[in-house]
Amino acid sequence: MYDYIIIGAGSAGCVLANRLSADPDAKVLLLEAGPRDSHPFIHMPAGLAKLVHNRRVNWNYHTAPEPALDGRTLWWPRGKVLGGSSSINAMCYTRGVPGDYDEWAASGATGWDWDSVLPWFRRSERNTRGGGALHGDAGPLYVSDLRHSNPLSHAFIEAGRQAGFAVNDDFNGPRQEGFGLYQVTQKNGARCSSAVAYLDPVRERRNLTIVTGAQVNRITFRKGRADGVIYTTKGRAYHEPVAREVLLSGGALNSPQLLMLSGIGPAMQLRRHGIDVVVDAPQVGENLQDHLDICTLRHCPQPITYDRLSDARIAFDYYLRGRTGIGTSNIAEAGGFVRSRFAPDERPDIQLHFVPAMLDDHGRHRLPGDGYTVHACFLRPRSRGRVRLMSGHAGDQVRIEANYLSDEEGFDLKMMVECAKLSRELLAQPAFDAYRGAPIFPARDDLDDDDLVAFIRAKAETIYHPVGTCRMGSDALSVVDPQLRVRGVEGLRVVDASVMPTLIGGNTNAPTMMIAERASELTRAG
Repeated sequence: MYDYIIIGAGSAGCVLANRLSADPDAKVLLLEAGPRDSHPFIHMPAGLAKLVHNRRVNWNYHTAPEPALDGRTLWWPRGKVLGGSSSINAMCYTRGVPGDYDEWAASGATGWDWDSVLPWFRRSERNTRGGGALHGDAGPLYVSDLRHSNPLSHAFIEAGRQAGFAVNDDFNGPRQEGFGLYQVTQKNGARCSSAVAYLDPVRERRNLTIVTGAQVNRITFRKGRADGVIYTTKGRAYHEPVAREVLLSGGALNSPQLLMLSGIGPAMQLRRHGIDVVVDAPQVGENLQDHLDICTLRHCPQPITYDRLSDARIAFDYYLRGRTGIGTSNIAEAGGFVRSRFAPDERPDIQLHFVPAMLDDHGRHRLPGDGYTVHACFLRPRSRGRVRLMSGHAGDQVRIEANYLSDEEGFDLKMMVECAKLSRELLAQPAFDAYRGAPIFPARDDLDDDDLVAFIRAKAETIYHPVGTCRMGSDALSVVDPQLRVRGVEGLRVVDASVMPTLIGGNTNAPTMMIAERASELTRAG
């Protein structure tokens, strides 16, 4: 019998598998619905653009029609492969700022303040610049400077300086604010996903079993305690018992879905789908948050963008020239963090990603010619959505109601207009004079606020940071307690981005791995 069963081999699950199997007396089973991470474009950083259409490694989710976004259904890609979304993301390594985690603790996530989480970030990180008070240099997760960056990315950083913002070479340093190149989760020019960082070094451990292509149908309970999981692989169903704990690491969409399919969730919703209620937990699936992103695109009169590069050229440069050149680019090379005039405290509230290519509809709609893209998102949205069951079957997707721009005060929309204005201001700086072609989206440079609102409603998309649907807290309605234990049952924890009470100010991959690092110790402590 396995001591621990981990559901989901994504950013969090791989960390748990590594840390829990370090005890040779503990038998660990890791279940992943997707395949192994063998696709070459996973490991070549620039290959991420070619994974967009690969449904084999992507859950390929879509939201319900979004009322505030012209009724559009938005595409939500999520990794369905060893490494999860860390195997298909843009590899930007950011952690947010201390105030984000102090806010968690103040909301009831006791023990998750900045001083408490920083050691777990440092434990995870192997920064190629070296360690220090804010960085680790001996962890499994390689954090590196980019080996290749486009001249346009440097023009973007200079435009930020010309607009009056600081230049910042470390968004995870003493201050987050400013413009610079992102550090990335790469090792020797290759993607360093959670699978590469945490699974590859320990795959041969005799006490660790990894099963891919395993669709978990539900968690089973006996006398109020999780006693196993039922999963299907290769057309056969198995009921695997567990001796100690089940750890659910499916992410902000799959974790609440599996809790509900297992009888933990809003009772009326479960009964509607014929599911026996184990715990009436009305907050399961609620509190969904995501960073909404608006892209500003312009043509470039110089053929220096990544728009027309062939797969063959990128692969040749990368694989035959020692992991160098464009193949090592994470595409979203440069970025910035800005404190807007509406920021309620000292934390930056806008994040930017710059891409030296035209990205429309996540890159799925190819545009002719050369161009570049500024992504801008409001970091602390007030709108809240939810995840609901569509059926009682694990193979069916959930209903995602992101409810973007739904806050009663309209603050989220006001901030998205600020994001669009800031993007326009940056691209108007002298640094872009030699590269400034005709505008693409929006089609004119003279839009007023009402025009920008219409532009946002027509074009805004996710930037892939859903969290919050299994909220951590100390109140009775929180889904998990500060030790990540599911309320109302024993032997079950949720360990992934779904437990975040609120979004952090940045990309969510590194914080998810941090959560799993700390959770492994909480689990071993019992």
